[in-house]
Amino acid sequence: MRPLSPTLRDYRAADAPAVSRVALAAFDEFRDAYADWPAMAANVATMAALAGTGEIVVAECDGAVAGAVAYIPPHRPKASYFDQAWPIIRMLVVDPAQRGNGLGRALTEECIRRARRDGAGAIALHTSPIMTVALSMYRRMGFEQLRDAPAIYGVPYAVYLKTFAV
Repeated sequence: MRPLSPTLRDYRAADAPAVSRVALAAFDEFRDAYADWPAMAANVATMAALAGTGEIVVAECDGAVAGAVAYIPPHRPKASYFDQAWPIIRMLVVDPAQRGNGLGRALTEECIRRARRDGAGAIALHTSPIMTVALSMYRRMGFEQLRDAPAIYGVPYAVYLKTFAV
């Protein structure tokens, strides 16, 4: 694959269909792991709703949405298994056709940059062992497993935390 220099930018309401398409394409490889794929797919397709409590960052390549992630700042509503003071990373998705080009890492680094901007000394996320590529990237970036999180439609999840100097 050719290396890309993605453009990272803030989400716009007009991005909703493209973000949903990328999110569904990114999760499709896991469809057989979820006990209720239609319900999971319906949740994934509403990724744009995360703009209501956080900041969605979009990665564009050649003018098209190729990935996205939601950054939820400290003290914004989030699942109870997260410390409410932590910023969190939600729904990191990359178009399967763009994988291997560093988009996931660039989006994660942007969330870390925003956490530092917000004065946080840590950032959290939750992911599943079935997401082997994402999980190994997070571990290489310094995220450490903190505790189990509730399963989602039969798929195990855990909370991961990365601490850093402010």
